[in-house]
Amino acid sequence: MRRVVPFIAVSTAAALVVTAAGPVPATAATLPSRTGPSAAPTAFTTVATGVAARSDRRPTNGGVHDRSAGKTFISWAGQFEDNYVQAYDHRTKTWSAPVKVADGGNDTHNYPTLIQADDGHLLAFRGMHNRELWFARSPQPHSIEGTWTDTQIPEGLGATYPMVFKSSAGHLFVFVRETAGDLDDRYPTDFRPMKYVRSTDNGRTWQSSETLTGERWNIAPQTRADNLNEVYIGQLRHEPATLGRPERVAIVYTLAGGGPEGHLHDRYHKNVYYTYFSPRDLKFRSASGADLGVQIDDADQEKHLKVAETALQTTNPRSPDYIQLVGSTALAPFVTWMQLDEQGVVHTYTGVHSPFGWHRREVASGIRIRDMERVDAVTWRVYATTNDPAVTAVSTFRLTAGTFWRSESTIPIPRAVQRVEVIDGYRDPARLILTGASSARPADIADGDIYVAGADN
Repeated sequence: MRRVVPFIAVSTAAALVVTAAGPVPATAATLPSRTGPSAAPTAFTTVATGVAARSDRRPTNGGVHDRSAGKTFISWAGQFEDNYVQAYDHRTKTWSAPVKVADGGNDTHNYPTLIQADDGHLLAFRGMHNRELWFARSPQPHSIEGTWTDTQIPEGLGATYPMVFKSSAGHLFVFVRETAGDLDDRYPTDFRPMKYVRSTDNGRTWQSSETLTGERWNIAPQTRADNLNEVYIGQLRHEPATLGRPERVAIVYTLAGGGPEGHLHDRYHKNVYYTYFSPRDLKFRSASGADLGVQIDDADQEKHLKVAETALQTTNPRSPDYIQLVGSTALAPFVTWMQLDEQGVVHTYTGVHSPFGWHRREVASGIRIRDMERVDAVTWRVYATTNDPAVTAVSTFRLTAGTFWRSESTIPIPRAVQRVEVIDGYRDPARLILTGASSARPADIADGDIYVAGADN
């Protein structure tokens, strides 16, 4: 610690829906397309029908492609937020039946996040809302078959919203938000900082960030006059080393808390911040390279990390939104986020860093950004949905140099989608996990579909 392009709704008729009672043929609703990252996904398969509960999953670690096994593994939340995985065999072009790997505790926050360790085993992490960090481990490498073991990570007490990445050295990191007041009543309910755990042996043992750095928390604004001391990370993204730039993990977040009403949980939201974390030295830095050490405090973030100052507006809707996206081009890091006006209209903004600071602009309205993927050195593809119940298709947009936005295509999903995650290291046709919207918020209601989309190959 130191120093607008308007959205045009397109409704496309969907075709075949396939259930997942057993192995699922990879028959899909398709439109003509090219393959590869330059091609927008236009094909989807329904891999599980009427099983998805509401999920608060962030756009990270929904699934992974295992090149050596020729399989793609995905995760999703079913009834009671129980954690499920499925596998797609690229050789036989079939999906497995869902496999339950862990209990979700009937809480929409307890969704799975999936990663593959260097030893080939699959690990599904979940935070048991404000209480504990757990992970389920596959019994065999490169496979979901068999009975998974379920283990608590004691170093992750108070955990919610786990975000997982694997460093280039094969080390596993899990960032979580700690509800500090539930563990120590000296802290108010609106102090909810970030910390992490790390494993250097494929998840067999873990160390806390406190053990590694001497600091109990790592992003920890405290005692702000506006009571906005909760951290909501919208997304983190592992970025391997490139020529002239070391490995890093880009992070975008907003703040929440009681605001002028005192110490209240998630009453107001404010501002957008960017930082990056180095797995090598465990330090955080600003977009301009300022070394913030192993912990970010309020002074650090206000001086070095602020992308946008937003107004403290009345609640419902809360703005900025919980989900923000982060990436970089060959030119600079960028973020994109949503702000909601007092009428509830969603406005999408981008911020691009330059030697003169962050440059912001509104690029769209009326859509909800969900996740994005790199297309080339300067272009990303953003996936979005709309609040219009008549429009169930997922739309794609091109974002060039973090600034220039244009409509691209649609994926003709037959029912509304609430979450989209790009599969890590994907291989088409399994590029995206799309969690269908459940008819009610409680996790005991599970009637959404699970779709997987990609370019038809």
